Amino acid sequence: MRRRVLPAVCGAVIATFLVAFPAHANPENPGLTAPPGTPSPAGSTIPSITPSAAPTAGPRPSGTPARSARVAEAAEPGTQPYASYWYPNTILDWDPATDPDARFNRSRVPLRPRTSDPALKANANARAGEGEVASLVSFAPTSGNPSQGSLDPNHYAFTYWQYIDTLVFWGGSAGEGLILAPNATVIDAAHRNGVKVYGTVFFPPTAYGGQIQWVRDFARKSGSSYPVADKLVQAARYYGFDGWFINQETAGGDAALATEIRSLMKYARAKGPVEFMWYDAMTESGSVSWQDALNGNNDAFLEDGGRVADSMFLDFGWGAGALASSRTHARGLGRDEHELYAGIDTEANGYDTGVNWDAVFPTGQPHVTSLGIYRPEWTWKSSSGPADFRTRDSRFWVGANADPSDTATSSSWKGLAHYVAESTAVTAKPFVTGFNTGHGDFYNVAGTRVRTGGWNNLSVQDVPPTYRWVVESAGTRLTPSIDYGDAYEGGSSLRLTGRLDAANTVRLYQARLPVAADTKLSVVVKTPAAGPTRLKAAVAFTDAPTAFTTLDLGSTGGTGWERRTLDLSAYAGRTIAQLGLRAEGSAASYDIRVGQLAVYDGAVDAPAAPSGLQVLGAADVSPSRKSLRLAWSASGSGQVHHYDVYRRNAGGSRTYLGATPNDVYFVPQLDRAGSETGTTIEVEAVSTEYGRSPAATATVTWSGEPGEENVALGRTATASGQCNANEGPAKAVNGSVTGGNSDKWCTTTSEKRLEVDLGSVRSLSRLVVRHAQAGGESAQFNTRDFTIQVRSGSSDPWQTAVTVTGNTAASTTHPVALTARYLRLSITKPTQNTDPAARIYEFEAWGR
Repeated sequence: MRRRVLPAVCGAVIATFLVAFPAHANPENPGLTAPPGTPSPAGSTIPSITPSAAPTAGPRPSGTPARSARVAEAAEPGTQPYASYWYPNTILDWDPATDPDARFNRSRVPLRPRTSDPALKANANARAGEGEVASLVSFAPTSGNPSQGSLDPNHYAFTYWQYIDTLVFWGGSAGEGLILAPNATVIDAAHRNGVKVYGTVFFPPTAYGGQIQWVRDFARKSGSSYPVADKLVQAARYYGFDGWFINQETAGGDAALATEIRSLMKYARAKGPVEFMWYDAMTESGSVSWQDALNGNNDAFLEDGGRVADSMFLDFGWGAGALASSRTHARGLGRDEHELYAGIDTEANGYDTGVNWDAVFPTGQPHVTSLGIYRPEWTWKSSSGPADFRTRDSRFWVGANADPSDTATSSSWKGLAHYVAESTAVTAKPFVTGFNTGHGDFYNVAGTRVRTGGWNNLSVQDVPPTYRWVVESAGTRLTPSIDYGDAYEGGSSLRLTGRLDAANTVRLYQARLPVAADTKLSVVVKTPAAGPTRLKAAVAFTDAPTAFTTLDLGSTGGTGWERRTLDLSAYAGRTIAQLGLRAEGSAASYDIRVGQLAVYDGAVDAPAAPSGLQVLGAADVSPSRKSLRLAWSASGSGQVHHYDVYRRNAGGSRTYLGATPNDVYFVPQLDRAGSETGTTIEVEAVSTEYGRSPAATATVTWSGEPGEENVALGRTATASGQCNANEGPAKAVNGSVTGGNSDKWCTTTSEKRLEVDLGSVRSLSRLVVRHAQAGGESAQFNTRDFTIQVRSGSSDPWQTAVTVTGNTAASTTHPVALTARYLRLSITKPTQNTDPAARIYEFEAWGR
């Protein structure tokens, strides 16, 4: 995709190519890089566009295997699986039966139906059933998308699915691979919300390494078939996603090649089910010439003696006249104008991007076309940390007031909720939510902490609330929030806080759930003290969708999680249209958490146990740490929402290792406990009603005695702040200094503090700090003055173990002889000059 600021000869979006090349790559010449340590406005160095950059020397020739490095890694059992990516020639060799990563990228969540009731839209200006929204998101570099999440909480954990209809898993580059299939976690989360997912086929401009031969390889015909199209269909079917976004920007084509590409799409659609979204770049003549509209130069990619692409993404230069004429042209082809997506580029400026909204979504009139949003993950990549990301994401989708019913603002960006009515996938029972957003700093199961440490895994994300947030009250309105300090299931819960001086109705979910004679509504709550909850469940039915019936949740007997199960049999035969909560009474400082909300029939079903649990392979990360690939046979009868994976500890407790709806799982970190010779792994099935099965078990063996190692590696790290989302504290304990300028913890906060929890008390012999120069930055940015403190318990006082002043070295080693669980690195002078940013590429603790 092009940016208008680029020369006409080259219109591709810069970030697509920076994904492929090292940090600071010059998009006009991928072989050139900026000098290490080039300062950025934030006081840090220039961050890479993506969380990490894939090393490459430039484009590969046609036919060169894109996955050679990945296949070599996967040949070693137990290593990290990644999303699939190929060139046109290498995808021909792909076979899921022989690709060791393929099973881990498979989604088991079908696309759920969803609905949108115009009577229940939050915003009076929004319209339902007209223009749709496609979101083009780069979660990571093409070669760097883990199949099933990771142990880093800093992630683009998208939660505004109610406003989009299609997610394009954006990627592809000349140096890695041109065809990128989505990973399982994104497919799972999107499908659970009724959102389609497309992979990307990207042919770069020649200035960025594009080769017209790649396009010809893609469209090559063999007899009556198109071999690459067969593989596109096979990948979509096997992995469980819905279609492909085709972005052809390589110059040098002709009309014959353009015709073959159209024939390929028709061929694949006939074999389907698979959909295509075509990008407005290549015209029917074969030349690359962005039209910014649907017209006679590109309309054959929609209709060519029959339907070709299912939709078209119009480049960013459209205006009101272009969209109006495109609508007329689409109707003349017998196509819906909402199959055209007017593109906007938010990668650089997010909600400060100038958009002619009236041209797409005119006030009080039908939507002219749909909307395509390029790189909305700006909200994450531009943020200073998780809380800032969530604030930015709310403003992007809901508006400046964090209330989709009130989008009044002086800003031209009112939020997507101003234009597009919410859709809901809460259309079938059972419906269960723990308000888990798919990332966090810990993991709870049934209210018990089973993991400490950061993680992300969209496969276990619950359907987020439809309305974020709509609160109706004649008095002071309470503040709802997703709270990351406690949870019943996962890493977050719903929290209501504020002054309660009048009834507050909090609308949460639009729904379409039929009520039977045995239907129940269950709510799990937690209060700071025993006593009245002052909270009622609120239910509205389709025969009066805005009128709530309330059911009292009573009082709590303590300060732990408590469940209230409410009988809905009196409403049998009716259909739930909304689910919410109503707080009544008075409290100067009201505070309550909701850990689960569920609607189901009959008793909570427990699924059958999985069977045949086996360790497909293990990789030694260190003498006392392994990564694992696990597989099992799925549970028998009954619906399974996901499988929880644990390790059994001495004394009988369990530690949570992760979860998946799939029948395989990658465990990135299994730590040896002391000198144990074997670790028991357990996998249990969790039903769609959150009943739990007995566990299947397997044993991982350890050999030899544990030696000295970096016991801080991969441990939970927290910090006083961070420069941006790519430079969080986890980067200081990831074991790497070679991942570019984003492979560090960075902060400009007045207090500069990094803390690491080693998980247990360890005997330490030396502490190592790797400063800016160790990661390739200027020696002027090496930390000058700092201290390291330690303690064994979270309530113990900190003891200073190391004090350094006047350091100039890239790495510093500090011999110690102590035991500790917690480490604190405090920086008092971050650089050799006046630059305010602390830069720590690695903080190591060596011991046993």
